[in-house]
Amino acid sequence: MRIVLLGAPGSGKGTQSQRLVEQHGIPQVSTGDLLRAAVAKGTPLGLAAKEAMTAGRLVDDQIVLGMIRERLTDSDTAGGFILDGFPRNLAQAGALDALLRQIGQPLDAVVQMNVDYGELSRRIAGRRTCSDCGKVLNLLTAPRQLAESELCPKTGQPHRLFQRPDDNEATVAERLRVYEAQTRPLIDYYRAQGLLHTIEAEGDVEAVSERLEAALRGL
Repeated sequence: MRIVLLGAPGSGKGTQSQRLVEQHGIPQVSTGDLLRAAVAKGTPLGLAAKEAMTAGRLVDDQIVLGMIRERLTDSDTAGGFILDGFPRNLAQAGALDALLRQIGQPLDAVVQMNVDYGELSRRIAGRRTCSDCGKVLNLLTAPRQLAESELCPKTGQPHRLFQRPDDNEATVAERLRVYEAQTRPLIDYYRAQGLLHTIEAEGDVEAVSERLEAALRGL
């Protein structure tokens, strides 16, 4: 099962990706995680990415695609993968299609997760990140007491939660504007390929998971 999850910031892609990992044993391939790992390891692609970020530039698509190519050669992707955070625009989608054809791993499905923009604003404002392990928790979907009592796998202590600068309501409108302009056109792109499945991603996390599993059934 080789899939891409599409959706605006705060639509629950990360949460549902982790549930798919647990249910199906296939890895989540997050471009953000790949970038951080490559920079930390000092790989050639990581050094190129670090140079771009230090200069305040966006990391070139070819660097990100190179990291994805390397990741998809790992043995744990043999049974499939979940792409999270890529592609973000039509140019990236076309480049990704070409890469996946080259390595013989074309996509099986793309799932669009629909959430009302007002709900997205609330969700993003409720997100907190552990300063030690990087796990994202949401105070709207998990009680604060539960979120703060869960132990960080890196320290063995309760998560030290903070709100990222781009997870406040002042930045949500701009992030959604960018999504509308750049990422939303991917819906028609993948629909034309016969890959698109759309689910309603509001409500209980379990209910959303059931809708997602129903959409993917038979792949």
